[in-house]
Amino acid sequence: MTLHSATAPAPSSATRGDQPPPKSDTGPTSGGITLGGRDLASRYFLAPLAGYTHLAFRRVIRELGGVGLCTTDLVQASHLVSGTRWARELVQTHAADTPLTVQIYGGEVRHMVAAARWLEDHGYQAIDINMGCPMAKITGSGGGARLMCNGDGACQLVGEVVRAVRLPVSVKMRLGWDRSRLTAPLLAEEFEQLGVCAITIHGRTRQQGFTGNVSLEGIRAVVEAVKSIPVVGNGDVRTVADALRMRRETGCAAVAIGRGALMDPWIFRRIALAEAGDLEGAEFSPTPFEQVNFLRRHFGLMVEQHGEYLSCRNFRKFAAWYGARLGIPEDLEDRLRQFESVVEFAAIADQIEERHGTRLEPLPTALIRTPNGPVEYW
Repeated sequence: MTLHSATAPAPSSATRGDQPPPKSDTGPTSGGITLGGRDLASRYFLAPLAGYTHLAFRRVIRELGGVGLCTTDLVQASHLVSGTRWARELVQTHAADTPLTVQIYGGEVRHMVAAARWLEDHGYQAIDINMGCPMAKITGSGGGARLMCNGDGACQLVGEVVRAVRLPVSVKMRLGWDRSRLTAPLLAEEFEQLGVCAITIHGRTRQQGFTGNVSLEGIRAVVEAVKSIPVVGNGDVRTVADALRMRRETGCAAVAIGRGALMDPWIFRRIALAEAGDLEGAEFSPTPFEQVNFLRRHFGLMVEQHGEYLSCRNFRKFAAWYGARLGIPEDLEDRLRQFESVVEFAAIADQIEERHGTRLEPLPTALIRTPNGPVEYW
């Protein structure tokens, strides 16, 4: 595979007479989906988010209903195999945490193969290869989106992992490194031939980071590049309408939702109601009790896994996402970013329940305080 040939847009269905029509021509299909031999009840998945999609968050999101598949936080392959404590914690799971896919990353084939075999030996269900993370600390070591710059190397890595295990292997990637190198369609076509079970495509380039808008046309180009494997769309899905529009306009078989689930933990339940025809029900508002109980439940599950000290520190970053949706007054949100004990959290939660709905700012603080600066500094 030559990289320059991957920079061109994916061939359209009009120029590929041997292929079926674009998958969206018959309209999006509701209900479940089979992916890598696993029957999933919903086509709407929790996307992996570094630092957020840990076990406690996955469990509490599943309890709300509507999610078809969860994927772990991205795990460095070499650290997983060597037994690093943090890597092993990232792949911790629970009987209620299924169906589950573990996402691994790394720039060396031997590490990725070893991690895949470790996961298979330890009873995990599926593997996802991260080829989309834009963070410099990931791409600088040859992993994440950097893999998309070397088509031959990416194919070698994917092929070796697929051949090394019996588990289903998928790949998550971006449209390309930048606008001049939109390599996703050609890579998706190659990966399908190598035996991956699905492709998840985030509709931005690495250069964009999380700025600008997701390209639905770019996602559709990946859908049209493959013959039969499911393509999962990802990016900028914050509402039911966003999710349905992505499926309708790109023809993707499923949608993975990341930041949208942080802003609205009930988004998967809303989508399920909308697909069942209950559009009015999809607009439901969780009661104040349900909102505060969600907050308590998430923190409680974190303490169950990590203990008090780490849970207090790791939970703080969720406050900036939860504040607006859970009706947390601004001063109590600030306290959630600083609390240091289980007792202090309980007191704050009680005050949130008493003062629920008095918040003035309707947007999540995480969106208001997005850091500026070039993606190279991330």
